[in-house]
Amino acid sequence: MPLDRKVLAEKLKRYREQFQVSILELSEATGIPEESLSAYENEEREPTGDEILILADFYRCDFRFFISNERVAPFDQTETLFRRYGDEFSKQDRWAVQEVLFLAGCESFLFQKLEPYKKHSFTFTKTGDYYKGHGIEAAAALRRELGYPSHKVPLDIYEDFRSIGIHVFRRKLRTSSISGLYIRHPVAGKCILINYSEDIYRQRFTAAHEAAHRILDDEEDVVVSFTAREGRDLVEIRANTFASHYLMPPEFLKSIPGSDQWNPEKALTWANELKVSTEALSNALSGIGVIDRVTEREIKSVRVPQEAKTDPELSSSLSSRGIERKSMFLQLGLSSSYVNRCFEAYRRDIISAARMAEMMLVDELELYEIAELYGEEIRYGS
Repeated sequence: MPLDRKVLAEKLKRYREQFQVSILELSEATGIPEESLSAYENEEREPTGDEILILADFYRCDFRFFISNERVAPFDQTETLFRRYGDEFSKQDRWAVQEVLFLAGCESFLFQKLEPYKKHSFTFTKTGDYYKGHGIEAAAALRRELGYPSHKVPLDIYEDFRSIGIHVFRRKLRTSSISGLYIRHPVAGKCILINYSEDIYRQRFTAAHEAAHRILDDEEDVVVSFTAREGRDLVEIRANTFASHYLMPPEFLKSIPGSDQWNPEKALTWANELKVSTEALSNALSGIGVIDRVTEREIKSVRVPQEAKTDPELSSSLSSRGIERKSMFLQLGLSSSYVNRCFEAYRRDIISAARMAEMMLVDELELYEIAELYGEEIRYGS
């Protein structure tokens, strides 16, 4: 089937515009001459097979996107995202989103190769038009699905959501106003990105909030959540309600000794126990009517000390240097879950070391560093 120059030219130009890359920058990054790139966008010539691969590698997408009509790249989704919220995303954050979607595509491939018979699913059917009710009922349904009794606190919610087929990635974004986003990958499916720049406890709440969008707003291709823009947006209120009830079930809060007597000291203790912010806890307590407005303000005025917080994806057995290095890789989207799957595929000769480095967005030196962190070994010459 001959290459459609017009379609290819349009894709190349629109992708370049999405990521705010000039012809000169693209040429310097790929080694393809400027005049050639311009000719491809103007339908004057078509790139070689090698150049298609180079461009696909640069844009972190499947090369088939450029040469066919297959929906193998999240092009339409990112275009919708940046058209709708373009002013909110810096050039660096646009690339961060694209790299997370690349990781999601790789993770989907790993699932297929390593767990071909494992089903990942959780569905919830909304009834009526009471948005808060949707959030409450969906949170309770998911807790039942995962076997959580009312008194149990979810500790590693990232794994909770991965277990129901959501691709969960934490990635540092420069735009502090964005707490997270949900996006549908045409191949990988449902993906959520949590801004790693946020406080650890805030990230947990954001993860639950974005999971709510996947469960309750499944018809959407893209949903972006901002740190302080809920207002009267019913969709965002519903997602917040889900997150609150998933992390802090009312039954649990009411079972706390002296649940009708709260002060800042007690709130600090239980916020740390529940691994939520004092703001989230005070909102939850207010929502079930066990504190008044004065107590709510008092609780919100205190903060859980940073040193008291722990990250479920950073083992306490690591040295301080190990925690620092692993945290750096985490903020690039490399969760332990994802890294372990990559190494398992490597051990089973499904992927090479070079392919594994590509799937982790790292160079050879960084790959050896990750292997050391995870107690893995890279075979010479692989």
